[in-house]
Amino acid sequence: MHPFHQAARQRTTMIVGTLLLAALACLLFSGVTGSVTVALAELPDAVGQVLHGRQDSLAASLLALRGGRALTAFVTGGGLALAGVMMQALLRNPLADPYVLGISAGASVGALFALLMMCAAAVVDGAALAGAVAVSMLLYLLARRDIRGGVAAEGGTSTLLLTGVILMSFCMALVTLMLSIAPEGALRNMVFWMIGDLAGTPLRLLPWVVLAGGLAFAVRNARAMNVLALHADTARTLGIEVGRLRKGLFFVSGVLTASAVTNAGSIGFVGLIVPHACRFAFGPDHRVLIPSAVLLGGSFLVLCDTLARTVIAPTQLPVGAITALIGAPVFLYQLHQLRK
Repeated sequence: MHPFHQAARQRTTMIVGTLLLAALACLLFSGVTGSVTVALAELPDAVGQVLHGRQDSLAASLLALRGGRALTAFVTGGGLALAGVMMQALLRNPLADPYVLGISAGASVGALFALLMMCAAAVVDGAALAGAVAVSMLLYLLARRDIRGGVAAEGGTSTLLLTGVILMSFCMALVTLMLSIAPEGALRNMVFWMIGDLAGTPLRLLPWVVLAGGLAFAVRNARAMNVLALHADTARTLGIEVGRLRKGLFFVSGVLTASAVTNAGSIGFVGLIVPHACRFAFGPDHRVLIPSAVLLGGSFLVLCDTLARTVIAPTQLPVGAITALIGAPVFLYQLHQLRK
């Protein structure tokens, strides 16, 4: 192996390994932190009980309860960060995030309509997924020439981006109408869902399957994404199937966004600031950017959710408000540093 490639691989391994250890530390921190703190001396025994499916002590019960919520936060944050990386590569726009094409707005219409009808939680999740899929399909039909045509230049994304913005505006108008006519009993749940909330969200297998599939696709196409970002006009001549890659980025990022929004509501800024932070710290190489964004995005949302449920405990805040309060100044700082 060439020394340059060996050094690059070692650097990638070191970065991903460090972020993986940090993610495990965040999950443990979230598990022991709360209104009732789990003592460090009790932690090994509590972890052993949870791993063996037992909850014989209070510490094990608290760790299992908080651990499930932390894992849900991690898979949601990782999915949003990965969708942000892919959306920015698709649109070749650093300001793109998982919500820019209106997929989350479609999920909001479905979920809020189900909440307005006082439906069960499973029906709300199904309605959110149906709304996200419907908007994705409509967006694909309206902008399929840009997606399938393999036009990698910046002008080739204009129809896709503008169509997404218009669909998002239409969906948000429907959301506003539903909020204005919602009864008091349903309004609080609807507002929390719009902001993004992990309270009461069960730990599911499907989001992990979606994240694993999206990560496998992104890692496999990391080199092609590098070429598309650096040599958009000549990517086809360099052996990249641009149309196929763009279509894959669109559908996979859409599925990741739909999964995350269905799981926890509309949580903003994760898919925007985390990819930027990873580029700022580790460079633009997608072979490093993709796994680091997943790990950092998951860890970021775990810490934000821990803060949301502990800062004024026992009252719990919506985690989407915490990510926005942290994300806005962080993003402004990143922009300032890039301008310098």
